[in-house]
Amino acid sequence: MHRKHALFLSILVTVCAAASAADAPPAGVQRDVVGTRTSENIPEIPAALLEQLNRYQNTRGAGVAGWTKDGCLLISTRFAETAQAHRVCQPMGMREQLTFYPEPVNGLAPVPMASKQDGFVFAKDVGGNEFSQLYWFDFGTRDITLLTDGKRSQNNGALFSDDGAQLAYSSTARNGKDTDVWVRDIKSGAVRPVVTEGGSWSAMDFSPDGKQLLVMKYVSASEMYPGLVDLASGKLELFPVDGGKAAFGGFKFAPDGKSVYYISDEPFEGKPREFQTLRWHDPATHAFRELSADIPWDVESLDISDDGRYLAYTTNEGGIQRLHVLTLPDHRPVRLPELPVGLIGGVSFSPDGKRLALTLNTATSPSDAYVIDLAGAKLARWTRSEVGGLDASKFVAPTLVRFPTFDRVDGKPRTIPAFYYKPSKPAKNGKYPVVINIHGGPESQALPNFSPNAQFLANELGVAVLVPNVRGSSGYGKTYLTLDNAEKREDSVKDIGALLDWIAKQPELDASRVGVQGGSYGGYMVLASLMHYPQRIKAGVDIVGISHFGTFLNNTESYRRDLRRAEYGDERDPKMKDVFDRISPLNNASKITSPLFVAQGRNDPRVPYTEAEQIVKAVRGNGQPVWYLLYADEGHGFQKKANADYYGAAAILFWQKNLLD
Repeated sequence: MHRKHALFLSILVTVCAAASAADAPPAGVQRDVVGTRTSENIPEIPAALLEQLNRYQNTRGAGVAGWTKDGCLLISTRFAETAQAHRVCQPMGMREQLTFYPEPVNGLAPVPMASKQDGFVFAKDVGGNEFSQLYWFDFGTRDITLLTDGKRSQNNGALFSDDGAQLAYSSTARNGKDTDVWVRDIKSGAVRPVVTEGGSWSAMDFSPDGKQLLVMKYVSASEMYPGLVDLASGKLELFPVDGGKAAFGGFKFAPDGKSVYYISDEPFEGKPREFQTLRWHDPATHAFRELSADIPWDVESLDISDDGRYLAYTTNEGGIQRLHVLTLPDHRPVRLPELPVGLIGGVSFSPDGKRLALTLNTATSPSDAYVIDLAGAKLARWTRSEVGGLDASKFVAPTLVRFPTFDRVDGKPRTIPAFYYKPSKPAKNGKYPVVINIHGGPESQALPNFSPNAQFLANELGVAVLVPNVRGSSGYGKTYLTLDNAEKREDSVKDIGALLDWIAKQPELDASRVGVQGGSYGGYMVLASLMHYPQRIKAGVDIVGISHFGTFLNNTESYRRDLRRAEYGDERDPKMKDVFDRISPLNNASKITSPLFVAQGRNDPRVPYTEAEQIVKAVRGNGQPVWYLLYADEGHGFQKKANADYYGAAAILFWQKNLLD
């Protein structure tokens, strides 16, 4: 062998051996690598469990994205591995699949009726990295065209002008950190940023003549700033916000092109507002109206028909969403058909304004597309998604409960809402074991939506499921939303302690067999609960969770960092750093003595995979045989069916071995 070749081979062998040693699992850890999946200490999934889970894992849903120019509905649903774009053209009609990617597509935006084009825009990333690119699907040619830079930029929020000649969207393309608003001229393909002020901006609505664009700057869930861009001059004018800062929802031009409809919790006529209400404002006359003042809950969305005759909005009333439609400009309520009690999304008027499409989801039925005939107040179902051949009448509907926590409001104990899935069959040992499912966000809300996992736990395993909305959750007013901010972070963990107290007082629940699971911020809550209540919680499942706020803020994608600092606190502040060091599970891993399962996506831009790896290593230092699952082709959660199915089966096996045995 030539001397140079021998030397090269020697170096190569040394490097490979070093890499192999570095990648070797720690002593006592059983590692298996199958395709993109790396699992550690996870036993083989029994065939009987896979068969039992099969039908639950083959449920699916369909969500409305809007109307196409030919009067069909553009929907998102999954028939293979990932959610794709489909079209359905009549009630219970055939679902025509339009996109066929291994990665899920989202952000579907069809062109308006007045457009000279015919198609839709969609967003797609790679492996869950959330660097979404925008694409154009042309109905005429069936060609798909990349619209954005195709690089490590995040592009989303596609919005067409009324005539379809312009497309506005949010993008980090300029510097990778700030989310600007860009506008694309559809005919020429020319693109330009129209808001480059720094921070996180989004496009809300074009004026009817396409000359102005309503935009919004997002700072936190309780602080946003609306503005107006003159597209010819590029001038940005911010609207004054009563009280200095407020939260805003939808923001749309009225049909007259001068006044606006919007959603906000800013004070009205000098009086504070705890919830976000629907409002109308005419800048020329300085006139204001509050249109939902009689509803003591948040307004969540609004849409206006193209013909300017109707406005639709939804309210979130304790986790149940309700639909309202008003005539314009007189704001008279429109009679609607009775809708199932549940969740409402995808509200979209047909091009002629005579029909209203929406997505309906309940605790016992997955999402499906429906259409309301406004003149006749009739509801028609357009899709019927499969539930794996299961008998849907046997699904468990949750009840809303409230439990007292540690602090008081107006002299009375504060109560925390939770949805309670109680198994219909009698408990085998007289009492039901419990799984507490904690939502992420934290500025989010657990809703009584269809959950195959909750149904399997309740119906097949006889496990009660409790889904709390601890302090810091949205939907219960702006005071409640901020009760866990910064140094008050562990107050939300105390709410879990109060829930454990409540469980112990329920005669049908087994307080000695309680598990916790949650994702993202909910994953942090799992780790923190295990840290504070190791004797009261038997096991925990952490999905893409934060293990140390300092390392999380240092390593999350730069375009998210300031947004998260507004909620969690600034790690650069020495006092806040001390708080993070004190409360973070990583620094208290010695207190986590219950069995733990950690699941993570390698490409997660929000909660980097290093958050999972460091807590796994630290807890194993206690002698705990932590289960660990990592997917190389996933990000913040599992979007591909095969990956999600394996995780779901492993999680059930984990509960069987550590909660039910």
